[in-house]
Parts: sequence; structure tokens; C-alpha cells
Amino acid sequence: MKETGWVDCLSNRSVKKITPDIHRANSLIETSHERISLVREVHEKNCNFVFEDYYTSSLELLQAMAFKEGFNILNHVCLGFYLREILKREDLYLLFDDLRFKRNSLTYYGIRMDYETAKEAIEKCKRFIKELK
Repeated sequence: MKETGWVDCLSNRSVKKITPDIHRANSLIETSHERISLVREVHEKNCNFVFEDYYTSSLELLQAMAFKEGFNILNHVCLGFYLREILKREDLYLLFDDLRFKRNSLTYYGIRMDYETAKEAIEKCKRFIKELK
């Protein structure tokens, strides 16, 4: 069943209530920062890969927040609902959902972004990451 909100995520077990895991959260935050530190420049040949790195980094930060609050969220859709319904950040939910769609198009359907679109998506990821911090 496709989740339509946080309650569905809980009932479908796509979100598990856990003991807050600060160590795991801090490890993810460190990994996120290291991933981004490896990005040197963006050009036409690597722009989609750089976007994937920024998207993954944003996921790691978001998942870290959830671990700190005692949630293990098992899919990207439910991470979005966490933003919208638990953190009450509709603005970040909309931004994340757009980035998630772009990432899915790239990863699952092989639809690469042109250079300008990828650069815009990378800037959105940077803004998203900044807001999460």
C-alpha cells in the first residue's frame, strides 16, 4: 500500500519507533559532511553525479534527525512526511519532494538532467541542507 501520510507510514511499518540513537545520527552527519567535502567542481559530465551526492547527503542529515527523535524511517516518501507532519515544514517537504522526484527519474528511469537543471537541483539541495542544520 502506498503511504499517503505519516500515520500510513507508521501503520505500514515504513517507520519504526526506536530508542533515540545519537551515535548513529552523529555518524550519519559526519558521513554527510565528508561526502560533500569530496565534491570539487560541477561541470556537464559530472553534474548528475554531484546532484546524487548532494541528495544523498540531505537524506543522511534528515535520517540523522529522525534517529535523534527515535524514528527509523525506511523510505524516502516517509522521510518527506516526517518533514511535513512531524517537523511541520511544508516548505521543506515540497523542496524535498521535488528533489526526490528528480533523483528517482535519474536513478530508476535513466532520465539525466541537463546541466542547467542539475545545477539548479544542486542549489536546491544546498538550500535544503542549510535549512536542516
